[in-house]
Amino acid sequence: MSDAAKSDRSPLAASSRPETGGLSAVELVAAILSLVWVAGVGAFFFVQPRGEPVENLDSLRFVFTLMAIFMPVAMIWVAAAAARSARIMREESARLQAALDAMRKSYVEERQARGAGGIEASVERKLNEIAQAARKTESALATFTTARTPAAGHRAPVTARPRPEPQRDEDQPSLAFGTTAEDMAPQVSTTDLIRALNFPDTEEDEVGFAALRRALKDRSARHLIQASQDVLTLLSQDGIYMDDLRPDLARPEIWRQFASGVRGRSVAALGGVRDRSSLALAAGRMREDTIFRDAAHHFLRRYDQMLVTFEKTATDEEIVAMSDTRTSRAFMLLGRVTGTFD
Repeated sequence: MSDAAKSDRSPLAASSRPETGGLSAVELVAAILSLVWVAGVGAFFFVQPRGEPVENLDSLRFVFTLMAIFMPVAMIWVAAAAARSARIMREESARLQAALDAMRKSYVEERQARGAGGIEASVERKLNEIAQAARKTESALATFTTARTPAAGHRAPVTARPRPEPQRDEDQPSLAFGTTAEDMAPQVSTTDLIRALNFPDTEEDEVGFAALRRALKDRSARHLIQASQDVLTLLSQDGIYMDDLRPDLARPEIWRQFASGVRGRSVAALGGVRDRSSLALAAGRMREDTIFRDAAHHFLRRYDQMLVTFEKTATDEEIVAMSDTRTSRAFMLLGRVTGTFD
């Protein structure tokens, strides 16, 4: 099919095609009124008794006579032309509006199709890669632990020793049976925890992956990160991505109040997500999907537990940085959907 044929079949071309036809009703009325007026004036002059010859009429009287004859006709056709212009403008406006509606609908459908096919697949692939890297890190946790150079003030893990020392029980009398390397691992730093909760930005984000590996060594941080990954993956299935949200960030003192157990209107600012489509989709998923609902409640519990511990030692700047992570945005979204801040 040629380009000309395609353009002829488009809504814009069809709507902008000029109309053809005869006189409109307004123009017919104007023509009839003009003929009636001219006929009336002609009859008036013909039935008038003959007096002085025409050449004896003064010029001013002649001009006024011509104006009396042709001025009404001119006014009739001016009104007809104005009515025709108004009609043409209305028709053009209707055609342009129809063409704009058709183009807007086509653009929205194309964007939705492209977003569903390309953007969603790209982001979902990115999340899957992050989750796979996290699983690999978790499975190789012992290797990272034994290969790490012990820092000052930290005891090297037991797995790094070739065999137990005879004085082990005397050196560590407080350790009970079943103590694992996880329990002996150092607590994750605040900076690493914030980076881990935001997840690496790209595959080349070595700093982000390093922070994620260190955070996964901490049991509570690992549980929260895994719960956050599950929730983010489920949300991405509905086209909800944390990078698209721009929530209103609450003040640090409100986060501290929430961590201390305050609920209700005083902490309502934590639900800073205003994206109506994301809220509606998440609320519908909470009602209909049992798996999503269980994952969301599990994630909210883990985040609440983390916040209680985090708030005790974090500065206001660190709380602000933590509230701007992808995990915190998911907490704001799901917390508002479940009524946590009500």
